[in-house]
Amino acid sequence: MAREIMDLTAEVRAGTGKGAARTARRSGTVPGIIYGGGTDPVSIQMNFNTLLKRLRQGRFLSSLFNLKVEGHADVHVICRAVQRDVVKDIPLHVDFMRISDDSRINLFIHVDFVNHEASPGLKRGGTLTVVRHEVELEVLAGDIPDHITVDLTGKQIGDVIHIEDIALPAGARPTVARNFAVANIAAPSGLVVAD
Repeated sequence: MAREIMDLTAEVRAGTGKGAARTARRSGTVPGIIYGGGTDPVSIQMNFNTLLKRLRQGRFLSSLFNLKVEGHADVHVICRAVQRDVVKDIPLHVDFMRISDDSRINLFIHVDFVNHEASPGLKRGGTLTVVRHEVELEVLAGDIPDHITVDLTGKQIGDVIHIEDIALPAGARPTVARNFAVANIAAPSGLVVAD
């Protein structure tokens, strides 16, 4: 269930500040920085098209990457911020944080719903109302789940699915202490009027 670690490549950026960042953008790259891990920050630049493609694939901020920078050892990173142009919505700057595999981090993990056909409530015309499409979990950096799965088997109209009803991957726990709702099976509007 853990995601495979994807590779990203970057190169060291010469200079810092606005002027160097603008020069990087004019050359078709996106400036960025790698920080954390008890070592000095490294200014980098990445290919614009490669970064844009990864951003459009989704879940960029909740994925672990193996970042390869020429002249530096490969390092596991997670993206902490992507600054975008407010008009064109293109990436202007990207921040990566170094992490070790035994670090615990908070990430939003996608929720998948399965076995719709095995839910009596949905068969009777009920509607699955998703309260949270993503749930914030504290997970091990070396074992980030791709998603969590909610089984709808046996769910009736009026049933509420809470976070404690979901089998979370080993080592993952919610960041919020209360038993919050993730989804429910709502009655169809015609059934509500008839009652």
